[in-house]
Parts: sequence; C-alpha cells; structure tokens
Amino acid sequence: MGGFPLAFAQPLLLLGLISLPVLWWLLRVMPPRPQRIAFPPTRLLFDITPKEETPSRSPWWLTLLRLLAAALIIFAAAGPIWNPQTGTAGSSAPLTILLDDGWSSAASWDARVRAADELIANADSNRRGVALVPLSEPNRDITLLPGGTARVALRQLSPKPFAIDRVDTLPALERFLKATGDSEIVWLSDGVDTGRGADFTQGLAKTIGDRTLTIYDGGATPAHALVAAENAAAKMTVKVLRANSGGPDGGVVRGLDQKGSPVGEAKFLFTPNDRETEASFDLPVELRNDIARLEIAGERSAGAVQLLDKRWRRRAIGIVSGATNDTAQPLLASTFYLTRALAPFADVRLGDRGAPQQAITQFLDQKLPMIVLADVGTLSLELRERLNAWIDAGGVLVRFAGPRLAQGDDDLVPVKLRRGDRSLGGSLTWEKPQHLASFAADGPFAGLPVPKDITVNRQVLAEPNAALASKSWASLVDGTPLVTGERRGKGLVTLFHVSADMRWSDLPLSGTFVEMLRRVVDISGYTSTPGAGIAGETGAETVAPLRTLDGFGVFTPPPSTAKPLAADYRDRATLDHPPGFYGPADGPLAVNALASADRIGPIDFSGLKANRASYTNAEPRDLRGILLSTALALFLVDAIIVALLGGAIAAMFRRRAVSTALAVALALMTVMGTPMPSGADPASDDFAVKSVSQTRLAYVVTGNADVDSIVKSGMAGLTLFLAQRTALEAGEPVGVDPARDELSFFPLIYWPIIPGAAKPPQEAINRIDAYMKQGGTVLFDTRDAVEAPPGPNGESQTPGMLTLRNILSSLDVPELEPVPREHVLTKTFYLLRDFPGRFNSGPTWVETLPRDDGDDAASRPARGGDGVSPIIITSNDLAGAWAMRPDGQPMLPLTPGEPRQREFAFRAGVNIVMYTLTGNYKADQVHAPALIERLGQ
Repeated sequence: MGGFPLAFAQPLLLLGLISLPVLWWLLRVMPPRPQRIAFPPTRLLFDITPKEETPSRSPWWLTLLRLLAAALIIFAAAGPIWNPQTGTAGSSAPLTILLDDGWSSAASWDARVRAADELIANADSNRRGVALVPLSEPNRDITLLPGGTARVALRQLSPKPFAIDRVDTLPALERFLKATGDSEIVWLSDGVDTGRGADFTQGLAKTIGDRTLTIYDGGATPAHALVAAENAAAKMTVKVLRANSGGPDGGVVRGLDQKGSPVGEAKFLFTPNDRETEASFDLPVELRNDIARLEIAGERSAGAVQLLDKRWRRRAIGIVSGATNDTAQPLLASTFYLTRALAPFADVRLGDRGAPQQAITQFLDQKLPMIVLADVGTLSLELRERLNAWIDAGGVLVRFAGPRLAQGDDDLVPVKLRRGDRSLGGSLTWEKPQHLASFAADGPFAGLPVPKDITVNRQVLAEPNAALASKSWASLVDGTPLVTGERRGKGLVTLFHVSADMRWSDLPLSGTFVEMLRRVVDISGYTSTPGAGIAGETGAETVAPLRTLDGFGVFTPPPSTAKPLAADYRDRATLDHPPGFYGPADGPLAVNALASADRIGPIDFSGLKANRASYTNAEPRDLRGILLSTALALFLVDAIIVALLGGAIAAMFRRRAVSTALAVALALMTVMGTPMPSGADPASDDFAVKSVSQTRLAYVVTGNADVDSIVKSGMAGLTLFLAQRTALEAGEPVGVDPARDELSFFPLIYWPIIPGAAKPPQEAINRIDAYMKQGGTVLFDTRDAVEAPPGPNGESQTPGMLTLRNILSSLDVPELEPVPREHVLTKTFYLLRDFPGRFNSGPTWVETLPRDDGDDAASRPARGGDGVSPIIITSNDLAGAWAMRPDGQPMLPLTPGEPRQREFAFRAGVNIVMYTLTGNYKADQVHAPALIERLGQ
C-alpha cells in the first residue's frame, strides 16, 4: 500500500467493505410497532413507573460497534500482512540483482542482504534463474544461477572498502541482457553518489530498455563519511559528510591511537539543510599528535574511518636567522615570513636573539624534527658534525640563501655553491629578473601550479655537474635552480637559493611559498624511510601494504589484490590500493576511502522509469489472528450490551441471584485461569525455522574467536563447493551450542577440538550422545596432525587428541578403525584414497564395520553397514583447508602444500557430506559394475 508497510494476500475481498452501508440499514430496521387502541382502564397503568425499558431503536453507537466488528472480519479475510516481503512475484523472467557493495553500503549491509535473500527466495519458489551483479566488480562474469547457489554466492559477498564506479559495470550488464533477453531487474541501491552517478543512471536506462526495473532506496541506515582532517594550531578538525539533507542528525567522532586506545571524542550535528558539518577535538597538541584513527562511533564503514599518519602530526619546527635586521625591523625580517607560512600546520619556535650557533644547539638538544636556517653562514666544525649526525638520524634541514650563506663554505647544502651571489636586473648587469619556470616531476612540489607572478632578483648559483638536474626541485626560466634537495641517511637537506624575506625575490609573499613549505614539512613525517617525490639515484620510492581496512572499517591483513604505491600517494583508495597503512610500522603512510576534496550526494533516480521499494528491518507478520480476536471481543461486548439494554441480566439476577452469581464467577475464573498459550522462545523459533528451511551443515561454536571464524569460513567454503559440484544446494552453515541448541536438524556437525579446552557439561554430552544414536554424524577434528610425535601411536599423543579422549570418555562411542580402502566413504561421490585437509599425515577414523567372510568379499568394490558411522575423527584440519576469504582466496596455507591438496580436501568434504546424507547407498550391488570399471578391477 504505497509506502505503508501493509499488504493483503486477497485484496479483492476488501470489496466487502462496500456492503457496510447495507448492513447499517439492516441493523436499523425494526419490526412494525403494535397498533395502539384506546382502552379506558389502561389509564390506571400510566402512574406505574416501569423498572425496565426496552428502546424502540438500536443506539447509533451500538450499530457502529457492530459495523466495526464486521469490517474487522472483512479485513481479516483479505489476509493482511504487516511488513510484507518486498520480493517481486508473478513473473517468469530471470531475476537480475544489481547490488551496491562499496563502502557506502556497509552501514546498511544487513538490510541489503536480507532484501536480496527475499528476492532470491521468491525467484527460487517460481523456478526462476537469478543473476547476482556486484557493482564493484566490472570484470565479473554475469551468469544465471539456481536460487540455492545464488543464496550461497550472496553470503560470500561483503562491502568493499573503496568507492565503486558503477559505470564500469554497464558493458558486462549489456552483454548479459542481450544474451538473456527478458529479465526483471532489481537495483539494491545505497542511495549515495560518490561520483558519476548521473552517468550510471543514464547508461542504465539505455541498457535495460523497456525491462522492468525496481529500485530499493530508503528504510536503511544512512551512510556518513569522514574527510579532510586537519591538525590546526588550536584544535584538530574533521569534516563529516552525509548524502541527503533534511532532518537533524548527529553523532560522535572518536579519536584512537595506534594501539586502538581512545584519545578523545568530538560531537557533530547536522542542521536540516546541511550535508556537511565539522567535529573538533580541543586537546593538547601532544594528545592530538597521538591520534592515528578517527571513526564515527556506532557506524561500521570504511568511509566512516579516517586514518592519520605523520603528515597530520603538528610538528615543532625551529627557525634560526643570521640576519641582524630581524631585530631592528621585525615585520620585514625573514622570521616573520617563515612564521606566517609555517604557523597553519606546524608549531614554530624562534631561536633566541643571540648567536645562531647557540639557537641551533638548543634546538638539537630539544630533538626537533625540522630546523630552518635563514641566511646562516659559517658554522663551527663541532656543530656541523652534530647537524650531520642529526640529519642522518632523520632530521630535516631547510636553508635559505642570503649574503652570509653566499660567502660561507660548508657541506650542509645539497649542491656545491659558487662563492658569492648572482644579481639580476641591476644597473651593472645585462641579465633581467627571472620567473619561476617549473617544478620537477619527481620532486615533492610536483603537481603544484606554477605561478607567473614570482620574480627573482638575486640568487646563489650551484656549480654545474651531472647530479644537479636530479637534485633540482624548482627551476627558473633560464634553467638555474630555485630549490634543491638531497636525501642524506634517513634525513633531508633542502636549500632555497633565495632569501626568506623580500630582498632577493617576492616568493615569500605568494601562496606557493606556503604550499612548498607544507610539502617539505610533510616529507619530514617520513624520515625513517626514503619517500617518493624526492629526487635521487633510485627514482620514485614505493611502500607495500602493512594492514588494510575491510568494508566495515576493520583492520585486516592486506588482500592479495593490494599493490605497493608511491610514498607520496594522496588520492582516494582503489581496488589496487585499499584503505589502510602502507610502509614500515614505525612510519606508515595512511590511505583513506575518500580524499580530502571528495564529497558525497544523493543519487538522482528521476531519469529512470522504475518502481520504488524500501528496505524493511522487521519480519512479516500476519494480522489475521489479531483482527479476528478483536472482532470476537467486539461481538461479546455487543452481546453484553444487548443483554443489559433488554433487562435479561437483571431478570436473571432476580430469579436466581445466587446461582447466577456463582455461574458468572465460575465463568470468569475459567477465563482467567485458562493458561494462555505461552509464546515459544522467539530465538528458538527463529533457529528452528532457519535450520529446517534448507539442508544445512553445522559446526560447534568453541568460544575461541579465531577458531570459530576459520571454521565458519571453512563450512561456508564447503557449502559453496557442494553447490558448484553437486546437486546439493545447502543453506548457510549454522553454529550450534550442544548444550542449548536442537541438533536433530543437521545431518553433520563439525566439532573442532581446542587443546586444553574444558570438558563440555554433562547435558551437552547427553545431547550429543542422543544425536549420534538417532542417526546424526559428528566429525571431530583435532587439527594437529603435524604435532604428532614420531613413533607408533604418535598421532594419539597430541594435545588435541588427549582433549578429545577426555570428551569421548563420557560418550557411548563404538569401536573405531581407520577408513579402509573399500569403505563406502571413499566412493560416495569422488573416488578417494585418503582424506587430506590442511595436513595430509593424519588418519581418518570411522566406526568399525563387520567384514564379509564370503567368497565375494574380495571382489566387492565398496563396503558399508546398515547405517552411517555416528562418529568420524581426523586430525588434518579439514575446515582450515576449506576456509576462503571474501575475495575467494584461501585463508590458510597447506602443509606440505601439494598442488592439488586443497582440491582433494574439498572432495573429502563432499564425500563426507554425501555419506551422511545417503548412507551406504553406494555399497549396494547395483553400483558394483560401474565402480569396478572405474577402479579398473
């Protein structure tokens, strides 16, 4: 019913509401009144006051009550459903699901998966194929899948930690639709435009043509993002973005250090018309420098996280000037221009008004990361040695030219200088003032716009040599260097060939001067390792991924698709460069899902002819019971009112007051004492419904987060392999607690053994024992085949096997044997000789079966009992071999890592599942000829 979450199974029955006016008229009709004849003696009765009166017409409110009860019955007959499933129905065409799976979908990922699951379930019930199209994977092959396989594939998807470009998926979608023909298309959108949203909607409209399109948008948690963090002089600020304006919105941004410990919090608030606001951290600079991660509290998204590296630290910079006019004319001094240029992004400390060497020594004692020397000439040998050692350890020295430097002679400059300076445009020279020409492409100033209004009147010249070009970061029109730099050890030496004031050039007045100094300060954040953008013999430097964020903003190991990037990388994250930290642990480079200049907005769907739907967060609820119960209650109220108006109750009490009172009391006690049907535990009901809706594999939840995560991924990987290779389309694996959950729903339960784990309670042991006796199979995996000591029975002495023995001591376990070659378990689906997992040295144990003593025992290709072994024991870590990461890559390595070991591990899992489902089916003699032929007997 539009945007209202109510639907009817039989909406045509609502036409019965039209009959309500007729019912009103029928209820108001009364029998004809008796004819009145004047009879004189009746006047004697006029003075008798009647004790009871019956109205000649029904009161209007009583009629309204009856109509309401009738309307409720009509509504109940129409089958009302609150929060109905929004899946499409009534079509026989294949279903194509376009799924937004970028960082902006992570906040509402559960709602999106739930909607997709409903769509797939409806399509599966109508035997329609399903094509699942994640919009982050333009190179993915789009194919039609059965409903069960599509549901398993859906569970393998997860949001990506970067902004997706939906336009790239259109060519593959167009090829698929041309090959498929008619198709019903559903776009599960997150409603966020991170770029080229209009191009995608226009291209989608052309691609789908006149096919049916339904867009899901709304009803889900809106996405927020963090960008443009800045550590200013007084506070740290970060911009908070949202896609849609309208309505107040707020939250908290948390600041965490490298270890994940909280440093501070800052609140943010959106006004109704804003899509951008700001959060501020009013903390001391020492605490702000410790912040390595900003995140929106309560929002699971890579876009809601901003990682900070040393570039965001507010570094202390010492400035030392050798000129005397800094004291006489402070507003014209070089320290004035340098302080104004560096103050927005650094804490500036000026040297004492004394000898420059004393100020430099003071800054070295304070261990400042960067020192600026403005026209400082000759330094003592001892001080030069201290400065060289400081630079080798990671310090950054920036020098500016001047009369004193031009006459000095030391090695604290990146290039060898000619003594004296070069004057341009004076009365004694033919040379004209020079303008800035270019920035080196491999220098730290690369990408800065080249201003045309900077004029250089004087400079110090470098001696020409072969290395001069590689050390030049900025050059004048005549080719002479304006800025040079050189890496020394872990540090850096930089020289501006002009003064830091207005005497030699007007560079200090330009905005380019501020940006150049900002780039140099950024380099000082990466002094532990060489960085990109610094000219040198080895060229541009790259850094490898250290740890990256997943789509939910959680740190994970780098995926196999992550590639190294340039150390001066400043762009947004991509598939090749996911958000996270890159480089060494002591000085990593931060890459975020959004760049500082990125903004987000709502997607404009107006150009698409589409039906609109919203995500629902509640389960469908049938309202027929409530409506019928309410109607029955209204009819009971109506009967009581009629009895009161007609005097029946009063007469009953007059005639049989005592018996009537007892009867009424007994009726009330019966109604009140009747036990109401106790609602079953909702969680238990949900577990039962989920377990019986599909065949599902189960695993025991151990409480160890790492083991449970691996086992869950392993069982999901086996389920997907079963859907791809067999006719079994199992549902998502279920984790169970033997002491609490019902186990009879599952044909196979995988139990990973943790060495030293406590023995389960007796109640859990009893439930496992009953499950095994009722036909279920428990696969115990000690996962420690490589830990077995050498020698006979070494595999039984491992810590995991000792823990398993403790568990089995209270179970009624049958006699066991290693799986024999002719056992049916080796032939249920694949022909196998052993059952490897992550390891291949451990044996697999099953219930001992009686051997055939007849003449045909040797010729039978398979041997099985009347049932399935209730227990299987292995130590090869099967789930570890089955476990796959969301990107489809194996989660754990194999030992010894033979080429097809993982394939055979999956085949072993298939045989075990088929064995638990079909029993000794393959042991029947009807299969003997085919098996003998396959085995070559």
